[in-house]
Amino acid sequence: MKSLNSIIKITGNVLIAALLATSLHAGLDSIVDDFSDPAQNSLGHPRMFVDDSSAGGKTQVRHKVEEGVLSVKGEIVPPRGQPGWASTILLLDPMGLPQDASAYKGVRLLVRVNKGNLAISANSTEITNYDYHAAPVVRKSGKGFHEVKIPFTEMKRAWSGQTPLNTKTLASLSLVVVNLQKGSFDYEVDEVSFY
Repeated sequence: MKSLNSIIKITGNVLIAALLATSLHAGLDSIVDDFSDPAQNSLGHPRMFVDDSSAGGKTQVRHKVEEGVLSVKGEIVPPRGQPGWASTILLLDPMGLPQDASAYKGVRLLVRVNKGNLAISANSTEITNYDYHAAPVVRKSGKGFHEVKIPFTEMKRAWSGQTPLNTKTLASLSLVVVNLQKGSFDYEVDEVSFY
């Protein structure tokens, strides 16, 4: 009986190790969020919404997910002497652990920017001062959603020394609106993915 329990224990440990290895090497899914779920992204993690209120700002944000589209509207009211901001964070791992996106060239959005400035950031666990690699999402004319592809190589840090983005250490992607002055913003996103 003792040897049978030992075999079961060893077999169980091997099975667990094999499952972990498979999940670690399965690769990061290209679709981060198609907004089909009102609360979770396509990887099964809750969306997070943060703004400048912790730094003394009074930015107001309204967001909703309906019919597969994230709609975000609001008013930036910056803290004194600092930019105002609001961010939608799409986690790649529920614990914020680094995920390997090196199989991809960049980030793809289906987006409509109606008002204000929007940027996308790739948030590496190697960056400790919140100056993540980011790029603006250029507003295009027309009423429909537009495909925007932003290569990782075009994402830059705003105030820190420029370092290459390590795409093997991404914990999340963020949709960020920033303004030095009071102003409104309005954007809609149909999909966020890697390409």
